[in-house]
Amino acid sequence: MTPEDHQPPTTTPIDPLTIGQLITLSEAAKLSGLGHNRLRRISEEGRLRARKSGNTWLTTLASVEEYKNSRHRGSRTDLGK
Repeated sequence: MTPEDHQPPTTTPIDPLTIGQLITLSEAAKLSGLGHNRLRRISEEGRLRARKSGNTWLTTLASVEEYKNSRHRGSRTDLGK
């Protein structure tokens, strides 16, 4: 065996938009307890992983949970908003 055989596997971060079912921001708001306008604003700011399809913003529940968890870890960017 060579030293290369003992290298740990590399991992690629998982993009929440590639897993789970895409949902609208209205659906995400109902499921998450966050407001639709807030979700739209943080999507536009790039703080929520979402994409726009025509006039509709789409995200996943995993993306919303990722955003909510980042706020609970003490992210200073959302305090007081």
